[in-house]
Amino acid sequence: MRNLKRALSLTLASVMLLGMMVVGTSAASFPDVTAEDNVEAIEVLAEVKVLQGYDDGQYHAENPVTRNQMATIICRMMGWRDGDFAGLNPFPDVPDWAANYVAACVANGIINGRDDGRFHGDDTVTATEAASMMLRALGYTRMPVGAAWAQAVAQQASRINLFKDLSVGANTALTRGDVAQLSLNTLQATMVDVEDNTLNISGGTSDNPFNISGGQINYIVRTSDDDKIGKAIREGTVAGGGTSSSQLNGQTLELGEQVYQGDLKKIEDTDDFGAPAYRWTYKKAEIGTYAKAADVTYTSEVKVKDLYRDMGLSAETTGDNLTIEEDGDPYAGTVTKLVKSGDDGDKKLGGNGVVVKAYKTEDSDDDNIDEVTICIIN
Repeated sequence: MRNLKRALSLTLASVMLLGMMVVGTSAASFPDVTAEDNVEAIEVLAEVKVLQGYDDGQYHAENPVTRNQMATIICRMMGWRDGDFAGLNPFPDVPDWAANYVAACVANGIINGRDDGRFHGDDTVTATEAASMMLRALGYTRMPVGAAWAQAVAQQASRINLFKDLSVGANTALTRGDVAQLSLNTLQATMVDVEDNTLNISGGTSDNPFNISGGQINYIVRTSDDDKIGKAIREGTVAGGGTSSSQLNGQTLELGEQVYQGDLKKIEDTDDFGAPAYRWTYKKAEIGTYAKAADVTYTSEVKVKDLYRDMGLSAETTGDNLTIEEDGDPYAGTVTKLVKSGDDGDKKLGGNGVVVKAYKTEDSDDDNIDEVTICIIN
């Protein structure tokens, strides 16, 4: 139900919603970054010095990103020192400023050149090219080559949410705003290790015909038993921690946890309107607090029973399972429960320019009752 939203019929309503989006406040903020940009990603990536602003103090989210620049971004994201790869660039068409970054990515199996033996680093990086680099950084090192590579990359990247909050096609030329979002999605993705069951061929005579076995590649979730690292960005446990099913349970290890060793943290919080949000910190310094996307949003009056239906609820929600905030304070109105019919279902929220946003947390107590937070913004 995350994508279920009522259509907004008025342009004014859209403007209101954009103006109410909560953005982070920190040294990483840029005057030209608006609520329409990937604010959270831009500010987090700027704070960890992966994607920073220009000399004019602006971010320029609309500027395209080249393949040379993408190699630089990957190196910064992975924490590689470009000086360690001096003189190892294999491509004749890479400029001096990018040579060590490209060399680092080649040495770590992140990028390849084109069929003519050149890198073509001045070309704008496409969505599939950038996603392919990010997948390899996460440990997906056995991606198909040849004609099937783009489809395989798109499928795997979508499967692990690398394209979350991005509206791009396979051959879309990515902007700095797009790459910031893709990078943040990658930092939050779980790392993997390869279990390569290599194709084995034996035999080959009339008395001993060919015997073919194996050939399957498995990716195993990487984990950490260090709570400081394994819980910094996303909590989650996996049976059979590490890279072997014989090992103990562990916390899933996201790329950002591996690179920043727990210094970059994503914390469950609420914003100024009481909406569920994430608060990012780096080395204990505040980056910003960013509201989650609402399950449903209303800019006109809504009945309780309609909200119940639109959120896909299956049981009455009340008491500890229902939180209603009005401008960040506890709601003082008469709506105390969410039901699908009856007098309580006819009660109303919002209207007269008020924005109502509702968020659902899936049932985690096996009682079939979801937790709902409603934010009323005057």
